[in-house]
Amino acid sequence: MSNGLQIVSLSRSSRDINRFLNVSYCIYNGDPNWVAPLLMDLKKVFTDDNPLFEHAKMQLWVASRNGRDIGRIAGIIDETHNRLVEPGAFFGFFECLNDPAAAGALLKTMADWAAQAGLKRVLGPMNPTTNDECGLLVEGFDSPPVFMMTYNPRYYVDLVEADGFRKAKDLLAFHIDLSNIPMDRLTRIGGKVKQRNPGLAFRPVLRKTLDQDIVKIKEVYNAAWQQNWGFVPMTDAEVDFMAERLKPLLMEGLIWLAEAGSQPVGFLLALPDYNPALQPLRGRLLTPRVLGFIPYLMGWKRPKRTRVLTLGVTEKYRSKGIESALLIEGLKVGFDAGVTESEASWILEDNVMMCRVLEAIGGRVYKRYRIYEKSL
Repeated sequence: MSNGLQIVSLSRSSRDINRFLNVSYCIYNGDPNWVAPLLMDLKKVFTDDNPLFEHAKMQLWVASRNGRDIGRIAGIIDETHNRLVEPGAFFGFFECLNDPAAAGALLKTMADWAAQAGLKRVLGPMNPTTNDECGLLVEGFDSPPVFMMTYNPRYYVDLVEADGFRKAKDLLAFHIDLSNIPMDRLTRIGGKVKQRNPGLAFRPVLRKTLDQDIVKIKEVYNAAWQQNWGFVPMTDAEVDFMAERLKPLLMEGLIWLAEAGSQPVGFLLALPDYNPALQPLRGRLLTPRVLGFIPYLMGWKRPKRTRVLTLGVTEKYRSKGIESALLIEGLKVGFDAGVTESEASWILEDNVMMCRVLEAIGGRVYKRYRIYEKSL
């Protein structure tokens, strides 16, 4: 390629994964809002330990100009998605300097790879699926992301759209200011929901019950989201893989199950926002700065913000207020622990019911992420 630009194909070897992940450091140098992901955790996503690779394949590329890596992209083909939703390939983990030639070359290389596999559509960014981090930030660049949400420079929108990608779906992040929430009123609302549904029980998931409750959480997750846009059910191995990664970070009282007898019908998963503690580590936990993060992991400190990752109820039990009751239980625990704000993310832009639940407790959309698509 001209001007010293090369697109280099990488494997999923440890050395190549390190090279691929290190690209982000040249992109965000000096960006006060960027939070580097923990490399020791993120690397697991690319290894064969990730059960995603039982039904998917991934190819990695970096863009190098005059010997310096300035961009990266991954191509993902998930056979389960292609069988259950719609045939296509994902692109993910996209990063690039504000270099249209490099970005265009990366996106074209990925699209050509997908076309050679006989696919006619590319969707993304997915890092690497809709069950993981996904979406390009298109609104809300003025603040850092919360834990396990994406972040990117504003110019990425121009780079992706210049290559012919167009909006497929927007994902919303709601900000909830707990200081403005009348907690007494919410408690009364939660109590009324329980009175109207005497056959339901609400209980927190504890560390000591997590291994047994994972089975129930998976059952609700795969049932409650099955009609959602782009949803692919998680296998037992994928749920276990995710739980293993999240278990050290759980704060008791932020995960709730709703049950009708022994049948799980809804659940809430929220986590503390660890990003303020992670930001100074620059992705590397095994440094002297780890001492500032250990207290959060060990429960000696509580972050001031939480993130509601998932909140779902099976179809038969919707419109009964269960979503509100679960959310209220989690917010109450956070409020009592000193949490002052929360983010609920991500929410499909056309999930009207969930948007109304969040708006009813004072939530407002403050960040927007976009999934793009392109026909090949």
